Amino acid sequence: MRRRGGASRDGAGAGGRIADSVAASSSRRGFLAKVGGAVMGLAGARTVGALVAPGEAEAYHFCGHIYTTDSCPHPTGLPRIDAKGFPLKAADGRPVDDLGRYVDAQGDPVGDDGRPLVDADGAPLPKASRTRVCTAAGAAHGFKPQIDGAWYRCCGGHVRKLVDCCGYVRNRINGDGALTGYCYHGRKVFCVTYYDTRVKC
Repeated sequence: MRRRGGASRDGAGAGGRIADSVAASSSRRGFLAKVGGAVMGLAGARTVGALVAPGEAEAYHFCGHIYTTDSCPHPTGLPRIDAKGFPLKAADGRPVDDLGRYVDAQGDPVGDDGRPLVDADGAPLPKASRTRVCTAAGAAHGFKPQIDGAWYRCCGGHVRKLVDCCGYVRNRINGDGALTGYCYHGRKVFCVTYYDTRVKC
């Protein structure tokens, strides 16, 4: 795992367990402690931020993200990712391909019911690519993308990991001047994504 909250390069299962354990460890240090329902910040680790109470989710860009940097391009809208950075549908956390279709474990497109999508003759539809969201942003906007660090919020009763997509860029995806955020070595934030852990808060 990358130091100071960076993204894991392990498999999906291992990446999820690492992210969940980091969030759980931070929670034990108290960053999700509530005081009278107020939003509260913690001193200390750079990767740990202020609590956003459950229920405040849609008051912001998306729950946990209150700043102006826009989402990374995502096939279904909100930039939800899995532990390896691949796109998930925000509403249900199911994997999708670059066309926004649900996919099964083999990457084949499926419908809402999980059955294979077929053409008019009943033949299965071909697979599409499935690209890491930050990687796709870099390819579309002409920079080399990098995941450097992250921070955490409480959203919908679970800890959410918010992840900056970084690069050697002057401007953010929405055109404003790029900020350092949780990027290192001179890189700056281009757009943002998020990963929902299983850790309760």
